[in-house]
Amino acid sequence: MRILIIKTSSLGDVVHMLPAVSDIHAGFPSATIDWVVEEAFAELPAWHPAIHDVIPVALRRWRHSLVRPKIWDEISGRIADLKKRKYDLVIDAQGLLKSALIARRASGVRWGYDRHSIREPLASLFYQQNVSVSRSLHAITRNRLLCSQALGYATTDLPLNYGLSLDSKMPSVAVTPPCIMAFHGTSRVDKEWPEQCWIAFAAAMRKESIQVLMPWGNQIEKERAERVAAACDNVLVLPNLTLTEIAVLVHSSCGVIGMDTGLIHTAVALNRPVLALYPSTRPELTGALAQQGGAEVVNFSGGDVEDVDAVVRRFLEIIR
Repeated sequence: MRILIIKTSSLGDVVHMLPAVSDIHAGFPSATIDWVVEEAFAELPAWHPAIHDVIPVALRRWRHSLVRPKIWDEISGRIADLKKRKYDLVIDAQGLLKSALIARRASGVRWGYDRHSIREPLASLFYQQNVSVSRSLHAITRNRLLCSQALGYATTDLPLNYGLSLDSKMPSVAVTPPCIMAFHGTSRVDKEWPEQCWIAFAAAMRKESIQVLMPWGNQIEKERAERVAAACDNVLVLPNLTLTEIAVLVHSSCGVIGMDTGLIHTAVALNRPVLALYPSTRPELTGALAQQGGAEVVNFSGGDVEDVDAVVRRFLEIIR
């Protein structure tokens, strides 16, 4: 059996799809599973041993350059490649019009959420088989139920398992153990932790002789990390790294703290102790969720996030 998964973005959404892939592999170990994903996140699905081929798309880049003939050549080439592949099932777990259009170009029976379950109801018209899944469920559960109904198995007795297998590699940056990763960047200002909180947190880690690694994804995040490092000599501002390089550092760390961002979910999937901070959003539907029997994962939201001392205490508890 050949199966195509469509889950293009964002990074957290891609991570939330991994347990469903593990479920499929458990029930159909000989199935060939391919995955369509945004090029920026193409490294991640390849870490799952059940994924046969990763098919990158560049919807974010393409939509800003549609006036360029070269871009249309690239789009045409990617569509032609997709149409040549033959699948038994095409499962669009993204639930957007753009992902449904990708599914429409693939060869195979198209499955997706029905109009009451999907983010963009118009997209449901492009599927040949529709599935009803409550939108009040966690994103991981929704993905697992969609796939289980498409393939006809039950998830009741299947453990939540991200299934990642990251090849052992030396970190590309010299670090001093024990060290932790601090994912301070996020997509919205209201989801950030105040800079003074990061400084206070890093100072608390210094008392424990713990090095704090701070990655960044843009100039604003880099400058914030540099200011925290200027205030605390146990903070290391990382260079610009690939997703795999960050994952290797996460894998070698003793724990991870961070905001509501895809990288925090990646750390959970890599089975590290995680404290996730949600200053303005609620973790019930998309919060960090530990795999069964895995490292401890804690979500702090609301007023708990404002109490730096409480954050420090809880973080030290989960990494010890």
